[in-house]
Amino acid sequence: MLKRIPNEISPELMHTLMSMGHGDEIVLADGNFPAASNANLLVRADGHDVCTLLKAIMQFFPLDTFVDDYAVVMQVVDPDADEPPIWHEFRNILNNAEDWNVELTAIERYDFYERAREAFCVVATSEKALYANLILKKGVVQE
Repeated sequence: MLKRIPNEISPELMHTLMSMGHGDEIVLADGNFPAASNANLLVRADGHDVCTLLKAIMQFFPLDTFVDDYAVVMQVVDPDADEPPIWHEFRNILNNAEDWNVELTAIERYDFYERAREAFCVVATSEKALYANLILKKGVVQE
């Protein structure tokens, strides 16, 4: 064991985060997402929800500030539907972690699947909320 590593971050997930470079993307996938069929690298995080993992990951993960779409969600299929409540939670977690106003970019469902297939990895969770999928683009650590 190590100090200050959140319990939600498995050794496999920490290794994955450390292996990613600037511009690589990670998908935090809800329980309904077809993770296995859309992943180059699949990391299982069974029993965890997306927001808990997001809070833990953002302690280590810098967002890419050189692009506009550093945090991507899957667009709601019904154009008349309200924004999924979990997106508000995503924004709060990301804003707190980054200390600036993080915007979410919504893209069409099949475009999201395609982008997930190109991502460095997909983290499969047990999240039950709908539209609780999030792609993050890794930036650089600036100190």
